[in-house]
Amino acid sequence: MTGTDGVFDAMREGSCWIEMSTTDANEMIRLAGLAAERGIEVLECPATGGVHRAARGEMTLLVGGDESLFKRQAALLETLSGQVVYMGKIGNASLIKVITNLLCLVDLVAMGEALMLAKRGGLDLAKCYEAITASSGSSREFEDWAPVILNGSLNTGFTTDLGLKDLGFVTDMGRRLDVPLQLTTVAQKMFEASRERYGGEAWTAHVVKMMEETTGETLRAPGFDEVIPNE
Repeated sequence: MTGTDGVFDAMREGSCWIEMSTTDANEMIRLAGLAAERGIEVLECPATGGVHRAARGEMTLLVGGDESLFKRQAALLETLSGQVVYMGKIGNASLIKVITNLLCLVDLVAMGEALMLAKRGGLDLAKCYEAITASSGSSREFEDWAPVILNGSLNTGFTTDLGLKDLGFVTDMGRRLDVPLQLTTVAQKMFEASRERYGGEAWTAHVVKMMEETTGETLRAPGFDEVIPNE
């Protein structure tokens, strides 16, 4: 970005850089400051929702930066997304993005444990999926990810390396803000163990496969798709 012949060298004064990756909030603030010194306007705009929603054009964009710049770019952003949420100043969108990923990754660990309890308790896992999705225990991630666990493909569309990158951002932020993140730390250790066993390119749901191997039980039910449907 900032080196010789980097992105900033190629951008003209008055141009706009829209950063759509998931990154550290403090690093985003630093880079935005360097861009401002060159007269480059900046919006951070990480996307959330999963690859299946991206295929449907239903990703949510989380935007941070100057509000007047956001309003000028809003029409462009709306062509890319089902929903655009303005979060305020630079850094805010990066922070909320990793918070959303924290929630879905902790949820993934919890759904593995919940399904394992159901299996060991002798319940029909297909019926459990029906019951949970109709209950207060449901979540968007359970509805999307439990089927690929029950199918056995484990294809969440999200690798363990990426999940651990985001959990690293979260734990770093927790230390900076002096927020104890006990559950996050447990989840992080579980995903680290999963990466050690299956590799970083394995889908995040391999953390559930690790539970299966520990218990000797498999979480399978007929009628569930191998991939999360795009429609």
